[in-house]
Amino acid sequence: MIFDRKTFVIIAVAIALLAIPAMSAFAMGDKEEAYPTRDISLTVPYNPGGSTDLTARALASPMGNKLGVAITVTNTPGAGGATGSNIVAGAQVDGYTMLANGMLAFSSMPVLGTTTKTFREWDIWLATFTPNVIAVRADSPYKTLDDLLADLRARPGQVTDGTAGPGSGGHIGAEVLRAAAKIEYKHVSYPGGAPAIVGLLSGEVDFTTQLLVETEDMIKAGKLRALACFAKDDIQIAGGPLIPSIGKLLPAAKAYLPMGETTGIAIPKGLSPAKLAVLDAAFNEAVKSQSFLDFTKSKGFVVNAMGREASQKYVENLASTVSWILFDAGVAKISPEKFDIKRK
Repeated sequence: MIFDRKTFVIIAVAIALLAIPAMSAFAMGDKEEAYPTRDISLTVPYNPGGSTDLTARALASPMGNKLGVAITVTNTPGAGGATGSNIVAGAQVDGYTMLANGMLAFSSMPVLGTTTKTFREWDIWLATFTPNVIAVRADSPYKTLDDLLADLRARPGQVTDGTAGPGSGGHIGAEVLRAAAKIEYKHVSYPGGAPAIVGLLSGEVDFTTQLLVETEDMIKAGKLRALACFAKDDIQIAGGPLIPSIGKLLPAAKAYLPMGETTGIAIPKGLSPAKLAVLDAAFNEAVKSQSFLDFTKSKGFVVNAMGREASQKYVENLASTVSWILFDAGVAKISPEKFDIKRK
């Protein structure tokens, strides 16, 4: 078949037009899909009301606003935070399943044998800090830290401390007290910080080493008495009492201070740089939002916002302290050396 010049041109143009979509698809083959296009799940591995849960909810709204989707907080307690953490660790890494956790528990889970994925296998954004506090009921016979320590020494292993479970922030605070004061206590485990406080108020335990944000309202209300905090300096609660630093009352504790929970969000490594950049921007905006700043001020948190690189360095340093405290105390059966966690 013979084509005239006009017909040939028409056919050539048609072929070129048909090729454009294919060429575009080829050229955009490596281009990533839009993110996010649906709601994001943020798992809190503890019951509602604790420091991790409070921080997660304070971040979820402003981050979701920036991302244009809802971030839904789901509480999945169990095994000192390991149950929810392991669920997220095993989920598809697509940016739609994230974890909120306190870094004391998060960094110590491997040596406790409750997780196999270490903190180095996660991308982390840190947001808040709150110190441990030794608190008792208002009607407790313990008026001072010395009173409590005297009874702990008189009745080793009988005085009860309620915390959010093995490896939790409260439990690690108790182990710091144990190491510094050379005492023994009886650990009573609860499925979160808030239940531990309820257990103390109801008389199930003698004291708690949970976090300031979890006890502050009860301290202000006069229902709990704070004997000491694990900050380097005394803490004056707005509208409440002055809480002395344990370093002043028990000098041996100074080496461990400040001790408390740094809370943030995390996602298993493997998310693309483009999606990580989207989350970076949303997190950075959230921690500067007025709603988040108002939240931290009202709840006694310190803003401790860090990007991914700084967060990794922070948790690496924290893990060195926490993992070895738990191992030396016999609480952790797996040596931190297995995970190349150096002793300070």
